[in-house]
Amino acid sequence: MESESFRLALAQINPVVGAVAENGKAVEAAIERARSEGAHLVLTPELCISGYPAEDLYLKHHFLEACHAEVARIAAGTKDVAALVGFPEPRAASAGAHIPDAPIPRIAYNSLALLRDGRVEATYRKHRLPNYAVFDERRYFEPGPEPLVVDVEGVPVGLTICEDIWAQGSPEADEAAAGGLA
Repeated sequence: MESESFRLALAQINPVVGAVAENGKAVEAAIERARSEGAHLVLTPELCISGYPAEDLYLKHHFLEACHAEVARIAAGTKDVAALVGFPEPRAASAGAHIPDAPIPRIAYNSLALLRDGRVEATYRKHRLPNYAVFDERRYFEPGPEPLVVDVEGVPVGLTICEDIWAQGSPEADEAAAGGLA
């Protein structure tokens, strides 16, 4: 990006817990608006496809699969702008293993997908899972394994989700050291 500013759009949408298709449409509208306004990257809220907190819905295989499919559907329509979309990712989607239909704890990641050029290009998984006050993320999610820096229009962008930046150390420190704007 020579002599051009990097334009980041913040999608301030109001997801509804469990309304996967409706939340997906809100994300698509935000992506379209960002594209029309010349943004290079649009950032959506944490777990916006499922709504937050979806609590025991995260234990339902069919719910996780619906969220995963919605992200893939949105990705298919992306062009001329990159989007970071928050969703509960079934662990089977990342590990290639089959998850039985019976709900079991920690069958998902709290994830952020980079959508670009009609596909899911990369996926970041939240590292620091809060478990205090109203938060119970360790019940539902497996912590992510590694930091992730992606290139968006020549700008390295370090991906994090919420609490990942609340304390010094990985992942944000590793991403910043790698040149990412965490």
